[in-house]
Amino acid sequence: MSATLNKGIGVLKEIIDAPIASFFSSCVHCGLCAEACLFYTETGDPKYTPIHKLEPLRRVYQQEYTLTGRLTKMLGLSKPVTDDELDAWQPLVYDSCTLCGRCSLVCPVGNDIVYMVRKLREGMAISGHAPDGLVEAAGRSVEIGSPMGVRLPAVKAQMKHVLEDTGIEIPLDVTGAEYMVLMSSMEIISFPEYLAAIARIMKQAKKSWTLCSDAFEATNSGIQIGVSDIARVLVQRIVDGAEKLKVKTVISPECGHAYTALRWEGPNLIGRPYTFDVLHILEVLDGFYDQGLLKISGFEEARLTFHDPCQLVRRGGVLEEPRKLLKLVANNYVEMSDPGKMNWCCGGGGGVSAIDEAENLRLVAFKTKKSQLEATGAKTLVTACANCRIVLEEGLEHYKMNVHVTGLTEMIADHLATAEINSREMP
Repeated sequence: MSATLNKGIGVLKEIIDAPIASFFSSCVHCGLCAEACLFYTETGDPKYTPIHKLEPLRRVYQQEYTLTGRLTKMLGLSKPVTDDELDAWQPLVYDSCTLCGRCSLVCPVGNDIVYMVRKLREGMAISGHAPDGLVEAAGRSVEIGSPMGVRLPAVKAQMKHVLEDTGIEIPLDVTGAEYMVLMSSMEIISFPEYLAAIARIMKQAKKSWTLCSDAFEATNSGIQIGVSDIARVLVQRIVDGAEKLKVKTVISPECGHAYTALRWEGPNLIGRPYTFDVLHILEVLDGFYDQGLLKISGFEEARLTFHDPCQLVRRGGVLEEPRKLLKLVANNYVEMSDPGKMNWCCGGGGGVSAIDEAENLRLVAFKTKKSQLEATGAKTLVTACANCRIVLEEGLEHYKMNVHVTGLTEMIADHLATAEINSREMP
């Protein structure tokens, strides 16, 4: 075995904790997780059964921590996990799992399969079996601060465009602001209208806010590749920026895994509580409306529906806020089948959209979302995750579907009452 493999197997042995042991011990092999996975339901291939994707980890658990497994290993009846096997397993662990959590939700004995996949990814990454796309993105995140290589000058260029288009100056490195706003690289590069929407909303709400030159990026590639050490570095960077500026609340953008990493996993990753709150932008907007700070005018007349980002809704709990906000601006809103916490993934989460080799499988899996959309008859698809938005647009283009995709924050900004905010007035 190679040295890197030995290290990887060592990691697998170390990460098998009490939850992992109980999950493997309690699995009843009912197959319900398969029916919850769009990669299985769209291909019919049993290898995409979620629990099967964990086979290398299961075998290490049995061989190292169960009496029967140790005996079968000693007698040569149970083969050790090999370098070639981990290499062959990479597409199952990374290409065909978006960490969406639907399998965990339907498990009758409560096994958190996403937790298990994340653990296996840790061993895969350390032993050199993570996809090149995720390895490169993680490296850029640590070295540059962004998985797509976005640097501060690109952010400042977008700030300048917002000023030119709206007359609103974007605050940068303001100490004592109430909110510190984060963005994902995709919002900076592909959806700059998000920053303009934030500026207009904050101006109407009369809230103090800022970007941080040292911590503007929210995407956490460590979560996607499965390496906790990388995830910790990226969370700590945001924590340091927020504490340096002494802000009260950090706003996670329309990015599902960023929200998961920062709000739900961050304190455990860095080993202490935050000195500030973390909210998703939709939670902030919902709070503004409840406080009477968000004044809305007009309605979208087109038939529209909402795609629930997995990490935000199913695993993050932000379920009612997007629907409350949509009803403020939509006259013809319809739910997809299996809405809310049971909604189907776009097919590109968990780093899958960054893996070139996964593209064909991802487009096959997109047929589930295609069917959901066609059933609604909607001409506008609203979501609250920039990664979902990219994947949705690619899938719609591939299947030649005439559906417009937009972000909910931008839609809310488009309906701000003009009496409350003059878009050309300087703050």
